[in-house]
Amino acid sequence: MTEITDRSLPLAVEQIVLRWGDLGGQWGVNRSVAQIQALLFLSEKPLTAEDIATTLGLARSNVSNSLKELLAWKLIHRVPVLGDRRDHYEAETDLWQMASRVAQGRKAREIDPMVAAINDAVAGVDAQGPAISPEVKARLKRMHAFVNTVDHWYEQMLDVPPETLMRLIRMGSKVVGLLKFVSGKDRSD
Repeated sequence: MTEITDRSLPLAVEQIVLRWGDLGGQWGVNRSVAQIQALLFLSEKPLTAEDIATTLGLARSNVSNSLKELLAWKLIHRVPVLGDRRDHYEAETDLWQMASRVAQGRKAREIDPMVAAINDAVAGVDAQGPAISPEVKARLKRMHAFVNTVDHWYEQMLDVPPETLMRLIRMGSKVVGLLKFVSGKDRSD
């Protein structure tokens, strides 16, 4: 576990950085990557790799690799600092942009290959004749419809302004109640 060596950090910042690192592991993200992202997000000024390594008690090579990963996800960026030739980094601080970039990256790595595999399987299911039972065909077609509906919904949501999405999210169960009222059903289609 990383031990924060910079005692000038406020306790709340230290706790978030450490906890964010723990959560990163649960999300499939390297602990150091998550801690660095949290530290930069909560930092009021851009930090160098050396600053990060010293503050978090990490090896410089670990910091360098973690920064490359965060740059690839577009969760941080390099910023110039007048009079200093070293690279300085700051985090994306727009929470909606952060969430969108993570969702887009995960979708490309995890969801898109699944959608392609299901599409390919369904495209060839009828040609296999009696080798696949009618029940299995029906399940594959339901899976295909579900996955493609969710994928299409995701693509539509990319065009919705963040303020509108936040209003929709805040409405929560009211939307479900409205849909039940409008459709006259107890479940969604």
